Amino acid sequence: MTAEPVAFQLFRSAVRSALHLEARDLYEPGDPDWNEWKSGGRFDPAERWRAFHDLVRETTGRGVEVRRARIVSEPVSDYVRFEYDVTEAHNLAAGEQVRWLPRQHSGGLLVPANDFWVFDEQIVLWNFFDGDGTWIGEERVDDPELARLCVTSFDAVWERAIPHQQYQPT
Repeated sequence: MTAEPVAFQLFRSAVRSALHLEARDLYEPGDPDWNEWKSGGRFDPAERWRAFHDLVRETTGRGVEVRRARIVSEPVSDYVRFEYDVTEAHNLAAGEQVRWLPRQHSGGLLVPANDFWVFDEQIVLWNFFDGDGTWIGEERVDDPELARLCVTSFDAVWERAIPHQQYQPT
């Protein structure tokens, strides 16, 4: 039996917030869902990604705020268009709030070089990817000062970002 992912454990223990910053234009090029979407297939993200969807729904149901901000290049990559296409049925349906920040509007922001989650403004979970976007690992850091810096960065992005319902990818 495989161990539960660290992020799942952190969602289960969160009491106030889970913030996620994504800044890549391509993730997981070998992902079968992405490749199916690319070839014209459509699927129900809530069904395909049920474990994460249910976890977020349970987390937001406890009153934990779950926010995701995506910094994207425009015109958007095919992968970002895929993310956009599944966001409503996956992220929003589970209770996440999602915003999009076109990269050209991110000047002057100080953003860490890696994607991250911050849980309860105390724990940072770094996500690492290779140059092609393949996930290569994560690192949990229990450092309230680092978490505070990441929250400040996230909040600056969030303030400039466009809510999913208003964002139209170009």
